[in-house]
Amino acid sequence: MFRGRYEHTVDSKGRTSLPARFREVLSATGDARLVITTSLDPCVVAYPMSEWLKFEERLASLPKFDQSVAMLRRIYVSGAVECEPDKNGRVLVPSTLRKHAGLGREALWAGMGTHAELWSTDRFDALRESVLGDEDKRALMAARLSELGL
Repeated sequence: MFRGRYEHTVDSKGRTSLPARFREVLSATGDARLVITTSLDPCVVAYPMSEWLKFEERLASLPKFDQSVAMLRRIYVSGAVECEPDKNGRVLVPSTLRKHAGLGREALWAGMGTHAELWSTDRFDALRESVLGDEDKRALMAARLSELGL
């Protein structure tokens, strides 16, 4: 499971270090490959290959002419890039994905359980503050999570 938040830099070639703990998660799966892609949020999502394949299978079982499904395919699948950390633990984030996430020099990896997200540190902090700093948003979120049984 991907857990925690880790700040890293993005070099001039678009490479950033995958946190050591995340590399351990990949190593435990027996496959070091990741699929990185655009998200509905302004970030990049990273799936271990096994999780990505499950996602693609699930997506393939949905009605292909449903507009939401088609749009998800356009956003997620068309932007997907397979990558593997290099010997230094870095992954190359293509320019289209860096642009989508607004990645500059500073980046933040956020563990999300079965996958991870790569954010511009500023965007992640702003999003987090927009929820934590707003009592109404926190109350709505708490109510929804309660409905879901959390």
